[in-house]
Amino acid sequence: MLSVIDWRGKALTPQWLRLNVPRVSAEDSSVDDTVQELIDDVRARGSEALGEQAERFDKCRPESIRSAPEKAEEALSQLDSDLKASISLAIERVRQASEAQVPPEKVTTLATGATVTQRWQPVERAGVYIPGGKAVYPSSVVMNVVAAQVAGVREIVLVSPPQAEFGGEIHPTILATAQMLGVTEIYRIGGAGAIAALAYGVPDAHLAPVSTISGPGNIFVATAKRLVKGVVGIDSEAGPTEIVVIADGSTPADYVASDLVSQAEHDEMAQAILISTDEDYARDVIDSVRSRATTTRHRERVEKSLSGEQSAVIVVDSLSDAVMVSDALAPEHLEICTESPQQIAQGIAHAGAIFLGPYTPVSAGDYLAGSNHVLPTGGQARFQSGLSAMTFLRPQQLVDYSKQALAEVAGDIVRFADAEDLPAHGEAVTARFPEAEN
Repeated sequence: MLSVIDWRGKALTPQWLRLNVPRVSAEDSSVDDTVQELIDDVRARGSEALGEQAERFDKCRPESIRSAPEKAEEALSQLDSDLKASISLAIERVRQASEAQVPPEKVTTLATGATVTQRWQPVERAGVYIPGGKAVYPSSVVMNVVAAQVAGVREIVLVSPPQAEFGGEIHPTILATAQMLGVTEIYRIGGAGAIAALAYGVPDAHLAPVSTISGPGNIFVATAKRLVKGVVGIDSEAGPTEIVVIADGSTPADYVASDLVSQAEHDEMAQAILISTDEDYARDVIDSVRSRATTTRHRERVEKSLSGEQSAVIVVDSLSDAVMVSDALAPEHLEICTESPQQIAQGIAHAGAIFLGPYTPVSAGDYLAGSNHVLPTGGQARFQSGLSAMTFLRPQQLVDYSKQALAEVAGDIVRFADAEDLPAHGEAVTARFPEAEN
């Protein structure tokens, strides 16, 4: 179960912590070669390669890779009404929060007749990957599709692995959620091959390539996204889920324990870390975690995650040290369970999303808090944001100068051009003012 790391009395520094905080072990680099072979096969043989990969990895082979619209309609008609209401509420809340992410167009006037307009243009076509495997993720459909829709993406393609249990069709809950969101282009493909199909297209299946790919997945999906980055944009290379909790003993230990277990049930490699200033309290959390881990449905998965080298309880001298440790981890999810969580949050620089206080568990963010749950992992929160409408937007500047405004800076442009030994650059300006040369 959770090991204890005692860093009390130690002069912690960000540099030392970056090298010593618990991490998931590095993946075998041979995965890259395997994934590249799968990508190349899809590029060369299209639907045939995707069908063979489905047989190999999903243990089924759909008749065609595209799911017919009536399949989603049927799935929605059979969706449990209470679940449908919950999904509708999630869509509404995520849409509201996502709309706040779209910047307004802004015009900067630099001089009379000289303006630069900043606008945000959506990509034309986006691909959304929804994983299968250990769980079913209608919430990921909501998070990815709503963000793209709010950004103004015109064409959204959803891909998800075929399920042997459903005769080679995508899981009906995924289909139903896609139908609720109005997604009509859906393909029964998964893994690295699906990422290749989105990036390069599959002509024999009339699947056109996309501009941006988003969505979580396993190591093969994450690697494939990295390998096609540059051909298309990607949201991030998402790895196993992570939760870090900063707690000072003011939140019931069982609350914190339940949150650690909740994220550990995702995957055997999931990371669960408690950072506390109170050793006795930390021991109480460990006891509660042990109790919950032995009775939860996915106990084998949970116990392996919590026993792994990536998970731990870290005891430190102060909350400022706790913040330093958390920033070194740059976790996907950070819960702050202290007496003044808002104050502590002001000092946090690196986290995918921050959850404040005893009544804001990560599970709320997974489904209905309104925030997006597709977040950077593996320390990428130091430089990567979570999925948002911005993932599908590109800033563009519209530059508009009148003749008089250009004339006012013509001499400065020529001086820059001469300094860089690019005289034609300056001549492109002076050519517009022949009268000045006479």
